[in-house]
Amino acid sequence: MYLSPRQSEIIQLAKENGRVLVDDLAAHFVVTPQTIRKDLNDLCDQRLLSRIHGGALFPSGIENLEYEARRKIAADEKDAIGRAAAQLIPDNASLFVNIGTTTEAVGKALLDHKGLMVITNNINVANRMRVYPTMEVVIAGGVVRGSDGGIVGEAAVDFIKQFKVDYAVIGASAIDHDGALLDYDFREVKVAQAIIANARHVILVSDRTKFERTAPVRIAHLSQMDTFITDYCDLPGIRRICEESEVEMIETRGQAPASLSE
Repeated sequence: MYLSPRQSEIIQLAKENGRVLVDDLAAHFVVTPQTIRKDLNDLCDQRLLSRIHGGALFPSGIENLEYEARRKIAADEKDAIGRAAAQLIPDNASLFVNIGTTTEAVGKALLDHKGLMVITNNINVANRMRVYPTMEVVIAGGVVRGSDGGIVGEAAVDFIKQFKVDYAVIGASAIDHDGALLDYDFREVKVAQAIIANARHVILVSDRTKFERTAPVRIAHLSQMDTFITDYCDLPGIRRICEESEVEMIETRGQAPASLSE
């Protein structure tokens, strides 16, 4: 298939950042938004990108974004979400921390806590927290997913079921407008469902880009959460679900970023 030099660069930008926006691309290439929309439509027709409102995502289909690309998407927003979640968790608590770049931001924000017992199927969380002597880190057994260090499979599910903890911190690859929480890997979903079932208080952490995505496997429903922390939600249906199901929604948009010394 033939790609123009501009379209090839758009693909590269999408790979690096996870998504591209029409207005940003128009300014970058000094062309009209209409020209960029045509490029994006062509690339989506070739299944190289997946269209969203105002731009496009990389990649298309049911494959998840590469780990490094996901880390870059809404990085500041994820850090703010992580700090907000950490404020809900007291010292000397037990908690699950699931797979995901946003849950990793929560793990980072918890490093000043004392007396935590952290059970995780996320190697990145375990590796960051294990060096703190005030933390007890317990890592699940199972199949290690090479792409992101997530531990999945039936062994991980059985391991999680041995515990009953105070808090669970979970993420989702996508949130449908009907409140369904979605992911790509059914093995990861099984672990997430076990985590939800064995925690007294479940905290969903997810930035607003997850409302723009879709995934094929259902984890749970937003109404099953106790707290939902996001940077911003402008979807009346999601707000209504939270209100009717008594799910506390915390929005972090506008919160001051952490200082450079933190």
